Amino acid sequence: MEKFDIHILGCGSALPTLKHHPTSQVLNIREKLFMIDCGEGTQQNFRHTHLKFSRLNHIFISHLHGDHCFGLIGLISTLNLLGRTNALYIYGPSGIKEFLMPQIDFFCPNIAFEVIIKSFSTKKKALIYEDRTLTVHAIPLRHRLPTMGFYFEERAPLPHIRRDMIDFLKIPIYAINGIKQGADWITEDGAFYPNERLVFPATPARKYAYLSDTCFVPENADLVKGATLLYHEATFLESEAKRAEETQHSTAKQAAEFAKLADVQQLLIGHYSGRYDSEDQHLSEAQTIFPNTLLAQEGLCISI
Repeated sequence: MEKFDIHILGCGSALPTLKHHPTSQVLNIREKLFMIDCGEGTQQNFRHTHLKFSRLNHIFISHLHGDHCFGLIGLISTLNLLGRTNALYIYGPSGIKEFLMPQIDFFCPNIAFEVIIKSFSTKKKALIYEDRTLTVHAIPLRHRLPTMGFYFEERAPLPHIRRDMIDFLKIPIYAINGIKQGADWITEDGAFYPNERLVFPATPARKYAYLSDTCFVPENADLVKGATLLYHEATFLESEAKRAEETQHSTAKQAAEFAKLADVQQLLIGHYSGRYDSEDQHLSEAQTIFPNTLLAQEGLCISI
């Protein structure tokens, strides 16, 4: 199976602590790297993954709070110092160009590669990136300023053709792709073999949903229904539910309730408030409702 790895570079909230860095993740999907958010310290933690900067071509910024974007100019400067020439695509909400371009003009006036900034609406779910193996949709969240989550979805793979049937029926190589796409087979003596006898079902497409920062929005569950893995912010414990509501964040309990509504396979929680010395209570609170829950931690890599 091709790679679909999520690397956690930072999982803290607004205030960096000795334990957690501000938010950032890198997805390695078939050796293409996609970054989600870029708080301070991102490029240093990126190096710990031993992934290659040269394979990072797309960065998705959820919103323009500093803990999600203050690391951008440092990363861009480093890429320039490393001799990058390929274009870098940055996707974000309205205002990201006005935020970033003056910094690039000041700190990287002779930058050797093009930075292509694409802004998108935060009002509705929208396709913002696609290639032949992957689509990325932006999902509207509810926070103190326009904020989007992201939904990474593999395109449905083709079924696997049965090797024993290839040999038994002496199916030529030129016909294999057609059979994978649904064609039946008729032998030279007229025997008919329907497609379902020739293939194994395709491996289910993998889906990753990233929702940070957001208050509890139950109606968004349908937008990420059945995700293989859901990352949902869990800034507070339920004892601080009032504070969560005031700041438009979520509790660990609410993250778990959302995962249950969305019928996802696994939940990953993060974006912890700096007021907590340990996230054990976050995990316990979430697992009471959604047992298959993990804690995000810097350096964690999850393969799906």
